[in-house]
Amino acid sequence: MDNRIENLHVISEDPLIRPDQVKTMYPLTPEGIDTVMRGQQEIRDILDGKDQRLFVVVGPCSIHNTDLAMDYAKRLKQLADELKDSLCIVMRVYFEKPRTSIGWQGLINDPDMDGSCDIAKGLLMSRKLLLEIAELGLPAAGEALDLITPQYVQDLFSWTAIGARTTESQTHRKMASGFSAPVGFKNGTNGDYDVAVNAIICAAHKNDFVSIDPQGQVAVIRTKGNPYSHMVLRGGSGGPNYDAKHVEACERQLKHAGLPVNIMVDCSHANAHKDHQKQLLVLDDIAQQIADGNQSIKGVMIESNINAGNQSIPTDCTQLEYGVSVTDKCIDWQTTETALRNLARKISTPA
Repeated sequence: MDNRIENLHVISEDPLIRPDQVKTMYPLTPEGIDTVMRGQQEIRDILDGKDQRLFVVVGPCSIHNTDLAMDYAKRLKQLADELKDSLCIVMRVYFEKPRTSIGWQGLINDPDMDGSCDIAKGLLMSRKLLLEIAELGLPAAGEALDLITPQYVQDLFSWTAIGARTTESQTHRKMASGFSAPVGFKNGTNGDYDVAVNAIICAAHKNDFVSIDPQGQVAVIRTKGNPYSHMVLRGGSGGPNYDAKHVEACERQLKHAGLPVNIMVDCSHANAHKDHQKQLLVLDDIAQQIADGNQSIKGVMIESNINAGNQSIPTDCTQLEYGVSVTDKCIDWQTTETALRNLARKISTPA
């Protein structure tokens, strides 16, 4: 009789390259360090009210091709320079995708998009891409989903999101308390603000949790708290929550909790009824609220790619259409340029 009581459903336990080894292979350059630090500080200043610009996290729903990502990054850098007086533009560089049930989980987990899940390869590709984007002078934003992978890439992000599905996770809140970058917590999938408010409070305090250190050793991580966590409104099962009425309700709840009244609006997801083109309607509404005097909205998020829409992942990945998302639908580059130029103009024009 087999008397095993553990690992009954485990196929293998494969050693993984250590974070310090990955960072040695792809070290930060002085240019990269300057970009990351500048991006972090500019967002902190915006959250503190010292910088009156709006910060904009914009880019593909997920990264599945690093050459495509660099093509997008070069375009975005030019636009960021053009609009820098009104907008602090940060590229959305998401490597991990939460799934409701099953599906492709992102570049880190499955870089070859074939179910082989070569995570070591995915980590190396992801860090290399972030370095190249940083060396362009363009700050990057990511989503922290896994509890271990931040040790490999988190030092290269100027802003980080905690998604609606993980905002309630105590471990993610504790992890965010140690991040150097400002962190946005999304409201719950039901549209409730309480979960994110509690997350912001938790992340602002010192915490202790189990993770790994740069050498891959299991360690107790002790943090002093992250004072730059904030709310991200992304809508919920009850509908959008970006309009002035919902923003005012969120402001009241943040004030009641004794938190800084800092709000970011995710123009996609439930706020756009999962229709990528409706992101433009959300953006227009936000621009009008700001033009009318709103001072709590500090940032927006937009899902954008070189070409519009999305596509299924084919068996032969050489058949993928260039510049089209393999996860959520995105607006195309031309639409992105027009939308951000219009946003910059509207928020810069006196009411």
